Amino acid sequence: MADLWASVAVLCAAVLLCEALRRAAARVPAGAGRPYLLEAVSTFQLCCCTHELKLLGEMAQPEPALGLTLTYMMTVVHVLTFREATCNPAAALEKVCRGTSTLKAAARVVACQFGAAFAARYFARSVWSLGLSDSHVRHQKFGFRCFDPLGGTLLEAAGAELACAFAFQAVVMHAHKVDEKLRVHVIAGVVTAAVYAAGNLSGAVFNPVLAFSVQFPCSGHSYLEYCFVYWLGPALGMASCILLFEKILPFLSGRNAAEPDRAEVRKQKMQ
Repeated sequence: MADLWASVAVLCAAVLLCEALRRAAARVPAGAGRPYLLEAVSTFQLCCCTHELKLLGEMAQPEPALGLTLTYMMTVVHVLTFREATCNPAAALEKVCRGTSTLKAAARVVACQFGAAFAARYFARSVWSLGLSDSHVRHQKFGFRCFDPLGGTLLEAAGAELACAFAFQAVVMHAHKVDEKLRVHVIAGVVTAAVYAAGNLSGAVFNPVLAFSVQFPCSGHSYLEYCFVYWLGPALGMASCILLFEKILPFLSGRNAAEPDRAEVRKQKMQ
């Protein structure tokens, strides 16, 4: 129980620190790099919190229900605090493909995300070196090493990441159809379900920059193998989801994906 409360304290401290940085960044003019600062700070928060949750799960091994509850709660916190930040390189590339962002701007966003993910590794180690809990002390004795995160073959793990990314992208694309007060809980529920279903196979990361921070330092597989699982898998899952909902299903139903849903338009007009 002491390990749990120490981890909760670390999570709260990371969120509060990043929220203070976000509020400071919000005062920066948009043309002076505010979007990039928000991406970096929010990605740093995501990676730091995931480092702590992963360590808690591996060292303290809490009950599955408790672990999933923490995952759900932290996802809610992330969604509520990230604002317009995506914390995912795939989302930046999606904007380029849709024509809503330039390649240069997307490259800057991705660079900020990976820089923050790299910094989160060392921030987490600095916190663990303080020895706030038995889990931190034991992890320090192992030299902060982590071991093989894959619970299956490379194909199985990549398939799990693909499926998780597909499900997450699907809920993000259709979240606007849900009542605004429930959207964050729907997203958190899908993320928690993905962790429950695929956590033992790949860790259910389905985010290339998060995997770079949390999973890539682990032993057991080569860098290219981790790229195959944690970069190619989510990219294919996201792309296949967009292709299905915006191309294949509209083609089969004879409806143009570019046309807005008439019911949604009528609803907006009535408001």
